[in-house]
Amino acid sequence: ARRTGGLRAAREGRGGPGTGAAMDAPSAAGLGGADPQLQRFIEVETQKQRFQQLVHQMTELCWEKCMDKPGPKLDSRAETCFVNCVERFIDTSQFILNRLEQTQKSKSAFSESLSD
Repeated sequence: ARRTGGLRAAREGRGGPGTGAAMDAPSAAGLGGADPQLQRFIEVETQKQRFQQLVHQMTELCWEKCMDKPGPKLDSRAETCFVNCVERFIDTSQFILNRLEQTQKSKSAFSESLSD
């Protein structure tokens, strides 16, 4: 269940390492009065870009960690390492996302209490 949630979050373009503003495509919100269909298209493409970046990072990290010497087939040690690496990467991404959401909520609640 944890893995599915992390992948869903990544697919939806939410958070995780490497999803900073510098890598984002132009925001649909910045288009103002543009066609809603165009805005939705840009949002979807941005989410795809974030997901692809996340997969690229995960692949690079796990490859460096688990692949000693490439051969004609994957040994059981490397396979186990890859599975664990991917699961930890997803867990970490999900943890960061949850933490950012909590921080955002607490900032909003604090701002609202100040305006009262």
